[in-house]
This record gives sequence, C-alpha cells and structure tokens, in this order.
Amino acid sequence: MIAAMLGLLAETPVHPGSGRGLGVVDLPVAREAATGYPVIVGSSLKGALRTKFEGMSDDADLRFGQQDQAGDLLVADARLLLLPVRSLTSSYRWATCPHLIERYGRDLTRAGLSPRPTVPAVQRGAVLAAGEDHLYLEERQFSVSSSPDGLADAIGPVVLHEDTRQRLESQIAVLHDDDFAWFARYGLSIQARNVLADDGSKQSQNLWYEETLPPDTVMYALVMGRNDDAMKTLGALFPEQDPYLQAGGNETVGQGWFAVNVLTAGEGGDQ
Repeated sequence: MIAAMLGLLAETPVHPGSGRGLGVVDLPVAREAATGYPVIVGSSLKGALRTKFEGMSDDADLRFGQQDQAGDLLVADARLLLLPVRSLTSSYRWATCPHLIERYGRDLTRAGLSPRPTVPAVQRGAVLAAGEDHLYLEERQFSVSSSPDGLADAIGPVVLHEDTRQRLESQIAVLHDDDFAWFARYGLSIQARNVLADDGSKQSQNLWYEETLPPDTVMYALVMGRNDDAMKTLGALFPEQDPYLQAGGNETVGQGWFAVNVLTAGEGGDQ
C-alpha cells in the first residue's frame, strides 16, 4: 500500500458538522469521541476529494469507489495539528500539545515521511513558546519554560505557503495535553446565523448558533493508494494554480476552504 499525506491549512472558517447539538451550540463541529479534538471524518473528506476529481475526470468510481465496490484511494480522517488561539499579549498563537505531536510523528512514519518531530515534555500551566516569561492565551496565563526547538521544521511541510511557514517558529505554543484539551473544547468560534422573513419585515424566523474552526487551523490526513496510478491521481488534484479544497458545510457562504500540500515519500515533504 502506497501512502501520502495531505497538509491542510484553513484559509477560511471551517464547519465540519456533526448534526444537531444538545447544548447551547446548535451545530457543533465534529469531534473525536475519546479526545474531543475537532476532526473532519474520512467519509466527508473523501467526498470533498471526489467532488473535485469529478470536475477533472470520469474515473471517479474507479478511484473513489461505489456503494458495492471499494476504490483505489483510501482516505483517513483529517486530524488537528495546530489550533489558532487568541493571545492577549501578542499575535495569535498556534496551540498544540505533546499528544498531537506524537500522533503526527506516528502518522509520518506510516506514510514514510520525515522529518519526524521530537515529542516535547511540558508541565501543566506551562508553555513551550518563543517570547517573554508569560504568555496569555484567551483569559488564561501560562509560564514560558523554553522554546520548542525544531518543531517548526517538522511541521512546516504540512503548510503550503512559504510565508506562512516562516511564522511557525515564532507562533507555535506547546501546551500540556490537559491545557490544550480546554482550548480544543471551548476555544472555537461560535457564529450566529439567522433566517429572515421574506416579506420585507426582516424579522427573525430561525436564529441558530454554529461552531467553526478558525482560519489558519492546520490539519492533515493520510491517504493510501492501492497502486501508483491512484497516487498520481491524488497529486493531479492539486496543481500549483489550484491547490485548494472545499470540505465541510457552508460552502455557499465561503467556508471550508483549505490550501493543500500533498506530501509523498522521497520528495522532501513538498508536492
């Protein structure tokens, strides 16, 4: 089985929906059951890839399968790697944690890619980040213990844009797993959406609240191919002039757009 990794940088808010919510948020994002991390499930990502492929070729059934027949491409969930979090003392930071870094390293190994990151150790209430002695993320204060050396180099290949890669080293903040879990659960954007009456009165007919991942969220997904032709198909989906993919809901209001970098073994990380 041949493997590749899709690096996904959110260019807009993203709503990977999970149906109706039971709490204050009517439409929450999809989350992993055990960790609570936001996720784009593989079936949704596969559908987005198939939609783009159908605009380019008639071989969608062969590459992505049918109801009674598997295709040549096997698409895993898109996993969270870096979550933008508002900072009260500086520009926003890309928050992550040792668990996400460890899992990213394991997935790189499965895809035969490098460099693999060293998993850092960080105490609860502390943060590994560039900057002063303290870092404020949302309303929480963290003590800066050191800088996450080498992490930006390992994560950089996932990000398509070179200018964005250059900011990684100064903006990554590695939190303890438990501290990061709080931001992954409670730190996402909540947007109010409304339906107005069509009689000109502009009265609210249906107000609801939905959760979104912020722009600049960094995710990645493994894609397996049964043969070389399947992997060539994957690379052809994202040419230099159109390296974008729409996934998740609210496409008609401009949400769900990712800049995609296809990483394959032996190519130094870049497509």
